[in-house]
Amino acid sequence: MISLSIMLMCLVHTQQVFSLEQNNSFFEEQNRNVALSLSAQNTTSHGSNIVDIRLQNVTTWPNIHSNVKTDFNPNVTYPQIQSSAFIHPFAVVIGDCYIGKLVLVAPTAVCRGDEGTPIHVGDSSNMQDGVVLHALETTDHGKNIDSRRFSSNGDRLLGNDSRFSQGYAIFVGDRVSLAHDSMVHGPAWIGNDTFIGFKSVVFNARVGNNVAIGIGSIITGGVHIDDDRYVPPGSVITTQEQADLLPPRVGSEYDTLNKAVIQVNERLAEGLLAKAYDSQLTNLIKQRETLMEESMLAIDNANINSTATK
Repeated sequence: MISLSIMLMCLVHTQQVFSLEQNNSFFEEQNRNVALSLSAQNTTSHGSNIVDIRLQNVTTWPNIHSNVKTDFNPNVTYPQIQSSAFIHPFAVVIGDCYIGKLVLVAPTAVCRGDEGTPIHVGDSSNMQDGVVLHALETTDHGKNIDSRRFSSNGDRLLGNDSRFSQGYAIFVGDRVSLAHDSMVHGPAWIGNDTFIGFKSVVFNARVGNNVAIGIGSIITGGVHIDDDRYVPPGSVITTQEQADLLPPRVGSEYDTLNKAVIQVNERLAEGLLAKAYDSQLTNLIKQRETLMEESMLAIDNANINSTATK
């Protein structure tokens, strides 16, 4: 009985391994096709190898790509990424996202511009590990939804406002630090030089310039936090009265924290980008050439087989 059980277990394990190998082969082929498509799109639409560098692992995970067309978002948009920004291969940027100069998007950070759009991340800002940017839909079947976008200077926009088409589901200003595991969910507006602490959430809110938000805080309820305020760790701000009573940032334990964080992440972005160019560009070009050759051969073989069967 024991021997029979062992034999059955081995048989099941062999079948599982065979199944996994089949699935892996399927997904590798699918991802290879995606890689070729994205590589061709990047070459023709963007004219820059920098996007190719960010897709260095595209054969296993296409981490930068356009959104899909839906009834609430009929526009298919590819992310706009400044050449001095660095998107880690394990970060994800989808759809209508703008990533500014010297922005570091760290491993597992996500900018999803596929529902509420667009999303803007300003120059020298950083999205640390586990950060999520996503927003509620801003249009539905061609109709603008009230209060789902902000202007670049922080005005909340109604659907009939002439500025709505130029507004943002999420606007993150310049030199903003989005610390580990924090979430900004639109509609939201974050001013310049602001720090969002670890595991904090900003949703349906406007956060001013030079604000420091402590660890594990929640900002929501349509509130507006004025410039130069401090949100102590663990705060839950859901009313404007609570927001108005917040103490000043100057003199708090978070007073100068953001400046140091910005400097560190700018240097990381520069260093990682330089490393990507130096050590991976040549290999990446060879990889792309190989993929293209294999693709062309596959097309030729398919055409030959199709002709032979006629």
